Amino acid sequence: MKLSLSVLVAALVVATAARAEGDPAAGQRVFNQCRACHTVDQGGRNGVGPNLYGVVGRRAGQREGFRYSANMQELASTGFTWTEENLRKYLANPKDVLPKGSMSFVGLKNPQQIEDVIAFLKQNGPKG
Repeated sequence: MKLSLSVLVAALVVATAARAEGDPAAGQRVFNQCRACHTVDQGGRNGVGPNLYGVVGRRAGQREGFRYSANMQELASTGFTWTEENLRKYLANPKDVLPKGSMSFVGLKNPQQIEDVIAFLKQNGPKG
């Protein structure tokens, strides 16, 4: 009985750690609400928002052919990069990162959804 409980606890810890990394398939479902403005296809078009292919690890405001807001251009001039940590902050509350940003998205409140979207975005990049 003791061994079985130990195995169960170990399996739960591993499953929780793996889940914390994010599930790209679940992230794609969450990202569907972003598709009205963004695409993620390599070489895809910009919409109301920039194409997000390869956004993880990219400097802000660098998508060719997209006209960024003055606030985003100001942030980009600081060398701000879309690291996973910066994406977490932005996806949770865009106004915390870009107070005068023009995007109407208010953020994701569920931390797992944020991890899932990041996993999806990582999958949709040159290293994915």
